[in-house]
Amino acid sequence: MAVTLDDVRHIAALARLGLSEARAHTLVDELNTILRHMDVLSKVDTEGMPEVAGVGAAGAPLRPDSGPPIALLRPRETFAPRMQDGFFLVPRLSTHEDAEASS
Repeated sequence: MAVTLDDVRHIAALARLGLSEARAHTLVDELNTILRHMDVLSKVDTEGMPEVAGVGAAGAPLRPDSGPPIALLRPRETFAPRMQDGFFLVPRLSTHEDAEASS
């Protein structure tokens, strides 16, 4: 499967990225190079090789979250306009509201 110029333009539009024609062509080449490399790697025979530690359904092992919290110079409440249940509440971006209104 190859990435086309239309694919790159479509993704750039979804991400609202300004993309010059030259940069779009460069990205097509770079992405297709990566995909060709992945295709080569997918053909490597790994039969009988042990699994890599941390890969699989169990994921990477996590260390316990222990110890006292790190003291801040200012209270957490000073970092955002509002807080609720320990989470920062910040205003929604107006660009996101425009996208929802048009869909």
